[in-house]
Amino acid sequence: MVNTTISDSNSWNTVQEENQYSLAKILGLWAAAALPMGILGWVIYPALTPDRVVDPMGAGITRVILMSLGLIWIFVLSLVIVYREEGDLRWATVRRRLRLNAPLDPKKGVPRRKLWLWLIPIVILAIASQQTYGALLRNLWMGILPFFAPPPGFDPFEAILGSPEMMAQLAGNWTFFVSVLLLLVFNIFGEEFLFRGVLLPKMAGAFGRWDWVANGVLFGLFHLHEPWIILPAAIDGAILFALPAKYFRSTWFPIIAHTAANLILLPLILLVVLGLL
Repeated sequence: MVNTTISDSNSWNTVQEENQYSLAKILGLWAAAALPMGILGWVIYPALTPDRVVDPMGAGITRVILMSLGLIWIFVLSLVIVYREEGDLRWATVRRRLRLNAPLDPKKGVPRRKLWLWLIPIVILAIASQQTYGALLRNLWMGILPFFAPPPGFDPFEAILGSPEMMAQLAGNWTFFVSVLLLLVFNIFGEEFLFRGVLLPKMAGAFGRWDWVANGVLFGLFHLHEPWIILPAAIDGAILFALPAKYFRSTWFPIIAHTAANLILLPLILLVVLGLL
């Protein structure tokens, strides 16, 4: 039984050690994810919503749908990469390649249940990022580079949820709720599958021990579609998502932390749609 566990853990480790990506390939996969999102956010969205300032609700729903489509593409891209590298998309294959396994002891390389306890401080920090210091970093970033501030109508949640009149109009609008739900689900699984599942285990060849830092920087720069959050996204991407994923060799850590950070918004949207806010 012990030998099987050790053998299984070694099979996880080979994902990180073998067939490292070149810098060109890493940047190419980053571009395959970031550029479509940038085009959706800065070309297609303005073209579809010329009256976004006059109709922030319609524009907000349109932007949420477009961003969801982009994130679905990233999710599909991750699976396409797994298929091309591994030859199939069986659960065992996807689980191994994307490191969807229990956390492994950093020294012995074997699963340890108690390592899940590390999620407590990580999740707390992820939630705090959304509620406190993330906003400070965002304001600092826009203070340094004011041209990265969102133009009117480009931040749908700020435009809609910041207005009691808009919130009242959302009562009963289940299209908006479903759109936000899809956005959040694929925001989590699309981004984490690609950045922490596909890329992170293959980046040591190009970046060495600082692969987790580079992963966070690329994750921040991925947000071309909303450049006002590049700095907080890069810091969270490195410290809260990439570092635990690298240290414990498990993508579940960033998936759960990312979920905790993002799904805070969903109950608020539900209350608004139910007409309770």
